[in-house]
Amino acid sequence: MSAPSDNNNNPDSPEPGTPPSVDLATLRKVIAASAIGNFVEWFDFAVYGFLAVIIAEHFFPQGDPALALLQTFAVFAVAFALRPLGGIFFGMLGDKIGRKRVLSMTVLLMAGATTLIGVLPTYQSVGLLAPVALALARCIQGFSAGGEYAGACAFVMEHAPRDRKARYGSFVPVSTFVAFASAAALAYAVSAILSEEALASWGWRIPFLVAAPLGLVGLYMRLNLDESPAFQALKQRQAVPHSPLGETLRTHGRTILYLGAFISATALSFYMFTTYFTTYMQVVGGATQTTALLASLGALVFAGLLCPLVGRYADRVGRRRTILTAGACLIVAVFPAYTLAGSGEWLPSMLGAALMAVGAVICNVVTAVLLSEQFPTRVRYTSSALCYNVAYTIFGGTAPLVATWLIASTGHDLAPALYLIAITLLAMWGGMKLPETAGRSLDAEETEWAHAPRRAAQPAVS
Repeated sequence: MSAPSDNNNNPDSPEPGTPPSVDLATLRKVIAASAIGNFVEWFDFAVYGFLAVIIAEHFFPQGDPALALLQTFAVFAVAFALRPLGGIFFGMLGDKIGRKRVLSMTVLLMAGATTLIGVLPTYQSVGLLAPVALALARCIQGFSAGGEYAGACAFVMEHAPRDRKARYGSFVPVSTFVAFASAAALAYAVSAILSEEALASWGWRIPFLVAAPLGLVGLYMRLNLDESPAFQALKQRQAVPHSPLGETLRTHGRTILYLGAFISATALSFYMFTTYFTTYMQVVGGATQTTALLASLGALVFAGLLCPLVGRYADRVGRRRTILTAGACLIVAVFPAYTLAGSGEWLPSMLGAALMAVGAVICNVVTAVLLSEQFPTRVRYTSSALCYNVAYTIFGGTAPLVATWLIASTGHDLAPALYLIAITLLAMWGGMKLPETAGRSLDAEETEWAHAPRRAAQPAVS
């Protein structure tokens, strides 16, 4: 069976406004195309975090290593300032012209900006132009990333069966953790194969340059897919909004607030686990870069394998119970996770990262499906991109910077753990304000979202 088409001349096609069914082969292609673009996005963010110490040496004046590291993470955070703008721009565009075309744009921009970092001159070569150019490339990445994740989730969810959305949607977070694992493996391989001099001179550029061919593959896959069934049905009803941002803020502002509060823990736990822990192992635990990368790699593989299981769990028990599970796991595991990660040894460090991974994975999987289930098709891309990127800008992009600052200002290595607990409590409050949406059709009318009860649907048992 071929993928759904916009052509309605077939007498066997569904009634106008009714989404066509999607076969399993098409769904697999959609998941693969969505995943590879998401992979490119997070691969760069991972490489930047894993190589933060080397980047600090190359793009900022030397003298105080701690200050250079703070400046490196500051540039990491600057990229996130552009994500809400990118989310609004690409979200509105995606709700107007479709998900497929916008996702093709975002993967191309992201791959290009990532490749650019791989060829930038260093501070030793061009002085202050180096950090300025680095920040500019990161801003391009942040802008394009603003339209990537929410759009990829919506594209998959709008194809998935209504009772298994979390199961199939979990493969988008899988691509995220696989991207970080691949970045860790590549960074480790480059570090192990090359001498310290070669790595510092040119070897660190290799992981960034890998983004170019990956981006082209992602672009090809996305261009060869049809639009999502839900958006096709919306176009047939001639209900595509002319001002989705206005509709979003007017009719879904409260949902954006509550979901954004929950995503704050998703963002913070994700970046603490995937980006900051590698630095923490080296700075606090005294681990070598090789040890830290291997520990992170093992925990990331574990996280990727855990995602589909969490997806099945979320479909079985519902979204609200999954939210509670995520919060409980983060609060219980955070102190043991930081203690083990600061040991300086490979196995305890990996176990600590794996403990942090459990709560982070649950948060990411349920977030992926909530982004689509909480908003109607007319404004789904705009709403979810705005909500997701604002939360990630405030709590995700600043995570390594805040964690580094907390330790430096308090003198306590476990200060970031207290910060995560506080944000997790905020997230649980916001998450429990959301209605239960397991089993909800993504093609329902606008009024079903505007007046949804706290328990709008029953979780599926499969």
